[in-house]
Amino acid sequence: MKITPPKIIQRDAQPYVSITANVTMDSIGQELPPLHGELDAWLVSKGLQPAGPPFWKYNVIDMAGTMEVEVGCPVAEPVSSDGRVRAAVLPAGRYATLTHTGHPSELMPATGALLDWAAEQGLEWDVVDSADGPHWAARLEVYLSDPAEQPDMSTWVTELVFKVAD
Repeated sequence: MKITPPKIIQRDAQPYVSITANVTMDSIGQELPPLHGELDAWLVSKGLQPAGPPFWKYNVIDMAGTMEVEVGCPVAEPVSSDGRVRAAVLPAGRYATLTHTGHPSELMPATGALLDWAAEQGLEWDVVDSADGPHWAARLEVYLSDPAEQPDMSTWVTELVFKVAD
C-alpha cells in the first residue's frame, strides 16, 4: 500500500449529482460500480460534463450492517434532482486528505491511517452519531484513475477526503 502523508486542505462548496444506494461491506463492490454508468448516461442525457473525477460519498457507515453511499460526480453549476439522480452540494470547509495508490482492497487500511492521523492531531470530524451509524457531512473516496484507461487495479489512485468539524 502506498499513501501520501495526510494533510488538511480547504475546499470550496461543490455542486454534484449522485445515485444513492444502501449496501453492506459484502455487496458494495457489486452494487456501486454499475451506478457510475447510470450516472454517466444521465449526465450525457442532460448535456452535462463532469467537473471533476467521480467519487463515492459515505453518508452513513455501519461496517457490520447497512451503509448509505452515494455514487457521485461533481458538476460545474447546481442542477435539479431528477428521478434516481439527486443533486446536492458538498460543503465548503476544512478536509483531511491523503492519496492512496494501489488496489481498492487496500482502501480500508488507508482509511484507518487517515482516521488515526486525525485522532493524533486532535481533529474532530463533521459527523453526527445516530442509531443507524455515524452520519458524515462529507466522507469521500475520489477516484482519480479511469478504469477504462488503467485496467490494472494495483495502480489505481484514490484520494480520501473527509470533512473536519468547523
